[in-house]
Amino acid sequence: MLYGITAATAALLLTATLAALLRSLSLRFGAADGTGLPARRGRPRAPGRVRTVPLLGGLAVAGATALVGRAGDWTGAAPLGPDAGRLLVAGLLVALLGLAADLLPVPPLVCAAGVAVAAALTVPFDELGLPAGVLAVVWTVLVTHAFRSLDHADGVLGTVGVVTAFALSGCAAAELMDGLAALLSVLAAALTGFLMHGWPPARIAPGRCGSLFTGFLLASAVVQVHAVRPAGSGLGAAFALTAVAGADAVLVLVSRWRTGRPLLRSAPDHLVHRLRRAGLTRQGVMVVTGLAAFAAASVGLSIDLGWLGAGAAWWVAGAVAAVAVAGALRPGPLPPRSGSRPRRAHPHAIPAPGGPGPRRLGRPGRPRPEAQGAVKVR
Repeated sequence: MLYGITAATAALLLTATLAALLRSLSLRFGAADGTGLPARRGRPRAPGRVRTVPLLGGLAVAGATALVGRAGDWTGAAPLGPDAGRLLVAGLLVALLGLAADLLPVPPLVCAAGVAVAAALTVPFDELGLPAGVLAVVWTVLVTHAFRSLDHADGVLGTVGVVTAFALSGCAAAELMDGLAALLSVLAAALTGFLMHGWPPARIAPGRCGSLFTGFLLASAVVQVHAVRPAGSGLGAAFALTAVAGADAVLVLVSRWRTGRPLLRSAPDHLVHRLRRAGLTRQGVMVVTGLAAFAAASVGLSIDLGWLGAGAAWWVAGAVAAVAVAGALRPGPLPPRSGSRPRRAHPHAIPAPGGPGPRRLGRPGRPRPEAQGAVKVR
């Protein structure tokens, strides 16, 4: 008990400190998200203004989780065990892959392949068997990328991750997986410390490094916890624990498929974007997604503890289906078509130098100095 409180406090403070340091380094070396901000992070901005958000916050989450987890294992206060230790090492490899994707143009298929290889190292094939183990690897890849897609808005990934990690920690403790429960508790504390900087407006973002690391640890932990449980209750609890990320992914896929848009191209059609268009503030979006994650995770935890039957997961499935139907009926704003009608030129405009389009001079009768032959002094 005393070690758990100490480990959670250490992970929270260490993550908050590392995030502050990495924010300065990100801005110094240009590892920030600026031009892709409206599409990727879901924030409207005024014309001509770019809000730069550093992207190296995931290093703080992964580093604090690894340091605190390994410290407990090394001191013997909270041994991780072989399964949780292997999961942590694989998660760090996924975090490095996400860091490379934050800094370099890594194709999405390479990220998916890397996550699949890491998942194959953690899935308990001896308990699931080969066919079910392969399905578990595919499910881990899909859930990991579903959590990664939550990183398009401030604080949403951290909020959903904290709730899911705490619920999974209780599920692992119920299965007497003390090492995995300790690792998930440290992850939840690290994400809480990161929220001190990720609360809207975020001063640093987790990026692909933090989102892939968080999603992979949670998805792999779900597989390990429920590999020893009966198929019905295990599948129901696993679905409920990851319902919010799954609902967002299903909503995006249905919306883009119905409108004929590419599935992997970013667009403002996620659940957060729709909540924002409905009138919620960024803080309100965090509260709504957090409550939804808490409700779904509570169902999954109750199924694992035996308080509810496996059929309770159908209520969560009904909510996800309702979100998917809403996405099919209202697929979201369409991107501008390439064959759309061009905008009519302004009557007081001249062609811009070096480009085919017109350039406005301002109000008629008051030409700019360049138009009168004046020399512009720098």
